[in-house]
Amino acid sequence: MTTDRVYITCAACSAVNRVPLERLGQAGRCGACHADLPARGFHADAPLEVGESRFDLVTRFSGLPVLVDFWAAWCAPCATLTPSLEELARELAGRLLVVKVNADTAPTITARFGVQALPTLLILRSGLEVDRVMGALSLPALRARVERFVN
Repeated sequence: MTTDRVYITCAACSAVNRVPLERLGQAGRCGACHADLPARGFHADAPLEVGESRFDLVTRFSGLPVLVDFWAAWCAPCATLTPSLEELARELAGRLLVVKVNADTAPTITARFGVQALPTLLILRSGLEVDRVMGALSLPALRARVERFVN
């Protein structure tokens, strides 16, 4: 299960605000105290399905390490990996952002990162690649791999 919403914590009152992904990067106000919401520092508790139009905004401004899953609907190992990514997104919500990119519908991003096999997982910090894994990993192996990069 992917989500199309992110969560932004208000700096003024600590209320958690749900923001639709398509509104990310736009000015917003806290639903509780009406203070301006920060453009950085959002998180999600499920993988975000991100296309080419939002990829850079999400990966550069989350303020968290981002685990990017390059996948395709026809890829059986990609489907096997999905439950592990969903579990990891729940476990590490607020410490890691999990993003899914369909390689068939986002060829520019796929080419930019030189993805040639699926699934390919990247860990990004501020939009820059810091680690890469090709192929499906078990949940314990994936958790061990990403825990080096989360606070």
